[in-house]
Amino acid sequence: MRVLVVEDEPTLCRQLRTTLEGAGYAVDLATDGEDGHFLGSSENYDAVVLDLGLPEVDGLTVLDRWRKEGREMPVLVLTARDSWSDKVAGLDAGADDYLTKPFQTEELIARLRALIRRASGNASSELTAGDVRLDTRSGKVTLAGEPVKLTAQEYKLLSYLMHHKGKVVSRTEMIEHIYDQDFDRDSNTIEVFVTRIRKKLGQDVITTIRGLGYALNDPEERNNS
Repeated sequence: MRVLVVEDEPTLCRQLRTTLEGAGYAVDLATDGEDGHFLGSSENYDAVVLDLGLPEVDGLTVLDRWRKEGREMPVLVLTARDSWSDKVAGLDAGADDYLTKPFQTEELIARLRALIRRASGNASSELTAGDVRLDTRSGKVTLAGEPVKLTAQEYKLLSYLMHHKGKVVSRTEMIEHIYDQDFDRDSNTIEVFVTRIRKKLGQDVITTIRGLGYALNDPEERNNS
């Protein structure tokens, strides 16, 4: 999953990037409201971590602009302000959740996981497709109850497909959501990782939709298609 962090405090910005990348997210950074608004308007993110006290343009204005532009990605607001009116203002501007500084990074990651799950229509932290199970909390994948070891990139790709089970996902969409903005988008790594996942989980776990992309479905849905 790809996350945008808009935070002007350098130390916290670096800490958030390190923590989120360690949890398996692709992370882009912006250190002021103008850059944050541009990235959130022009790139596709699964979630945004947005500080309210930003230079150039404040976080509430950035969020309000995104929503008026029709950008629907989940937004977790960070604020050093501790008054109820600031929290209400953030939620009214279109925030999906908020955290008051200082906070525990474990809580931030848990809240992001929940926001991303809900945005893709998944209530449970455990995603399933037939005998394949992926626990978003632990990062563990099992096949018929047996643990399967995936590389970090294989896990990211499988996780994105399982969050969007039943939908056709294009190669471009996967690249946009599992890599940061510096990734070479002409790379054929998606095809390589799909092949590796099929070897580990079964050839029919991911279906190739010729000319469109890939889909992950439950076995019954594959049999009826």
